[in-house]
Amino acid sequence: MAGRNRLGKGLDALFNTDTAEAEAVTEVKLSEIRKNPYQPRVEFDPEKLEELADSIRTHGILQPIILRKSVKGYDIVAGERRYRAAGLAEMETITAIVKELSDDDMMELAIIENLQREDLNPLEEAMSYKQLMEKRSLTQAEVAERLGKSRPYIANMLRILNLPAAVKKLINEKKLSGAHGRTLLGLKDPVSQEAAAKKAVTEDMSVRALEEYVRSMQTMKKKKASQEKPKFLLRHESSLKEKFGTSVEIKKTRNKGQIAFEFKNEEEFNRLMKLFEES
Repeated sequence: MAGRNRLGKGLDALFNTDTAEAEAVTEVKLSEIRKNPYQPRVEFDPEKLEELADSIRTHGILQPIILRKSVKGYDIVAGERRYRAAGLAEMETITAIVKELSDDDMMELAIIENLQREDLNPLEEAMSYKQLMEKRSLTQAEVAERLGKSRPYIANMLRILNLPAAVKKLINEKKLSGAHGRTLLGLKDPVSQEAAAKKAVTEDMSVRALEEYVRSMQTMKKKKASQEKPKFLLRHESSLKEKFGTSVEIKKTRNKGQIAFEFKNEEEFNRLMKLFEES
């Protein structure tokens, strides 16, 4: 449970950078270092890595990377970009601080470091939140509190993980933003989401333009559905809507059906429940 309390306090909270131990900087051979298996970043920009390598050639490593001793050498806890850039700069060793950390702490630190530095793309960020929730058994609200985010922000970021693989690929390639991805979730089926995503890329749509397009698609689908629905069901929907003061949809198949009442907040939900009880 201690890990929960310190989550989100940043790297200093776990590194204790003011202690003598944290100040015990050493040089470690690059050949003895293994990449962090919990690293949330999938993509490393080659141009930015080369820029960092040039800086390292000129100024050296200004901030030590953080390592954990392992059976086969060392694991990177934080600083993989510097490690990769040092390799490009053809350095044999790198300045480091070696810490004793558990697997959970390693995962946590890798995620927090990248989140604090805003180095993650939207999908990597969303996956980071999901990992924290699963590994630490945290709720969205708990993750939000510990990372200084709002719960709706965390919830919206997690939603983009539900997008089809083809759409995620466009986000990873930076052809679409995370906001584009969240907008596409307004379309319920993956085929429509992929088609809209390709259209957004081809036509270089802004988020606002895509929102308008998605709304038009939603309107068309609702209109088509209402045209195909039997008139007696439409009459019942209209009657229920007037009685309960909210949007109502009736779905009917051969042997069963469903009546859906819409509510947008807890107050509306309670109002509907009271009306049901009184009916």
